[in-house]
Amino acid sequence: MRTHHTLALATLTLAVSSAVQVQASSHREAPFITENPKVDATDFYAFRSYEGGREGYVTLIANYNPLQDPYGGPNYFSLSPDALYEIHIDNTGDAKEDLTFQFQVTNELGNDGKGISLSIGGKDIPVPLKNIGAVTDTDSSNLNFRESYKLTMVNGDRRTGEKHAAVNAANGSTTFAKPFDNVGSKTFSTQAYDQYAHSFIQNVQLTGCPAGAQDGRVFVGQRKDPFAVNLGEIFDLVNLDPTASADAKPDALADKNVTTFALEVPIGCLTGGNSNGIFGAWTTASLPQVSVLDPTPDKLKAKVSGGAWTQVSRLGMPLVNEVVIGLPDKNLFNASQPKDDAAQFLNYVTNPSLPVLLNALFGVTAPTVEGRPDLVAAFLTGLKGVNADGSAAEMLRLNTGIAPTMKAHQNNLGVAAGDSAGFPNGRRPGDDVVDAELRVAMGLLCHLPLGLCTPEQAPSGTIPYTDGTPQNAGQFGEAFPYLTTPLAGSPNTN
Repeated sequence: MRTHHTLALATLTLAVSSAVQVQASSHREAPFITENPKVDATDFYAFRSYEGGREGYVTLIANYNPLQDPYGGPNYFSLSPDALYEIHIDNTGDAKEDLTFQFQVTNELGNDGKGISLSIGGKDIPVPLKNIGAVTDTDSSNLNFRESYKLTMVNGDRRTGEKHAAVNAANGSTTFAKPFDNVGSKTFSTQAYDQYAHSFIQNVQLTGCPAGAQDGRVFVGQRKDPFAVNLGEIFDLVNLDPTASADAKPDALADKNVTTFALEVPIGCLTGGNSNGIFGAWTTASLPQVSVLDPTPDKLKAKVSGGAWTQVSRLGMPLVNEVVIGLPDKNLFNASQPKDDAAQFLNYVTNPSLPVLLNALFGVTAPTVEGRPDLVAAFLTGLKGVNADGSAAEMLRLNTGIAPTMKAHQNNLGVAAGDSAGFPNGRRPGDDVVDAELRVAMGLLCHLPLGLCTPEQAPSGTIPYTDGTPQNAGQFGEAFPYLTTPLAGSPNTN
């Protein structure tokens, strides 16, 4: 029975990887994280900003809390005030963080924390809803639930390094507001939601960065889920024709939202002045090690948490936990750090099961090169001459010395199609990482002049597959935070 389930999982992952125009994501990728969706990282991006005039910056995007139904009231999709959301940067090539950007969220009831009440029968009765009227960027008096966050930059070790509070450049505050979710057109009847949310893009001073490289931008809020895939048929043992039209199938997540942490940082801050201009990046979420349920909850607090921060979610390169890591080690991968990858997970890369399963399912030929140096380069070291940094660990690596490709000219296959500013040199929203990763698994890099292996060792390395769901840069914006306006819970006003 275990063999059957493994085959089903790998088959589905293969097809996810095989989309000609589909993007990978990490929704519900490990058993434990399914119990904690608010700290489940779904996608991670790092790319040279391609908004006009912002070429000197890098955009980092970490998405959390998957599969949000826009109509998910009355509580919608707040973040966890018990969690520590982080984006880590290694700019010295040792697979250890040199910089960490930490986000901590605070939730508060309206009416100065007491909750909004209505006078009914001579009594003040608290309302059951998170808002009681229209909301705009200048008038939030009808909001009965508000979220804000602090952004801290840590130099050195994430737990013991030197901490610097980020400052709102407009008002000097260290607290940033998060927009209310897009609950519907009546709540946002006097101001379009995209305009409302855009007002929460804040200029920030990153005081832990070197002088002259401290100005950035930050946004935390709901966005349309950028992941696109034909999930139903994929997870039904690839119940589709993987060689059919690339736009033949609907996107199963077309009606879902996510919550985004987006940060734009000067290149000079992220590289630390290293000579190669390359850094590795990944996102994590951690929870306190101990949590005790409160039998008499008070307002928004239903548990008491304490103890050391314990990592429960991790995401760098897309699809690694789904496609590469075996089921017994998925929770461990989410709790691990890149510096320990070679010791714990190397066998999954050098002895991949996907090509063998592809051979059994579709008759294609698995690569024959021993030790899969092509996969080691793609997933663990970076590509020589592109983004290798001397480390051997799973991270999303970006060479900031490669100029960004403007949106209209981006190729969704990235480096494999000659667009060196795209995946796996970082990752942009429109990069078709699923297709790219399948082709790499089947030996695409053996067909490129990289010296890793030969075309004869990967005879099926250039075969295109698709789940029929399209993905490309045209589906996203060309300005920070790039991801599009979240879907409304109630799209029409009566």
